[in-house]
Amino acid sequence: MPQPGDQSCTPAVPLSTRFTDAFAFAFEVHRGQTKKSTTVPYISHLLEVAGLVLAYGGNEDEAIAALLHDTLEDHPEQATFAEISRRFGERVAAIVLGCSDTTVRPKPDWHKRKRDYIAHLRGADESEVMVAAADKLVNARSVIKDYREVGDEVWKRFNAGRSDQLWYYREVTRALKDAAGNGRARALVGELERAVHELEALCGASSSSD
Repeated sequence: MPQPGDQSCTPAVPLSTRFTDAFAFAFEVHRGQTKKSTTVPYISHLLEVAGLVLAYGGNEDEAIAALLHDTLEDHPEQATFAEISRRFGERVAAIVLGCSDTTVRPKPDWHKRKRDYIAHLRGADESEVMVAAADKLVNARSVIKDYREVGDEVWKRFNAGRSDQLWYYREVTRALKDAAGNGRARALVGELERAVHELEALCGASSSSD
């Protein structure tokens, strides 16, 4: 199985100006946004996700979708499916939509939204699994980092508490692992699984939402 840094992880098609255009678009959409309860520009999250997708053998469409994966969910007033499709292609738009747990405003109830998204991921295609796994891996690593700095205060940044968040990471990982099978995304999902185990060991496993 290829790992980051292996020659086998080199994207099949070199990155083109579509990628730089996608970065510019993502920057405009998210330029005033920071990561939850921090002063860190949100674009840093998108760059991390895109970097992981490329490091694990993702192609340009997947890397572009990684840059744009939160546009429909967080800023539907600025980025529509039709706009993304027109600018970056239907395949990119489909991946972004598949990685969005909602495009509705106001957002549905957290638990229903997450359960519906987990169910969707069980049947996700390989590209959606690549981007979703990279996104969740970056998020899990961020929580681990912040938990080491502020402890349980980290959970106050989210719409749901510790037990619900840990449940969500576990179930998302299981769904992505099932969807990945022995395909291209398997190694990336494996890294996510290890990060979630580390997060549970660090923060304490939940039982209330199992």
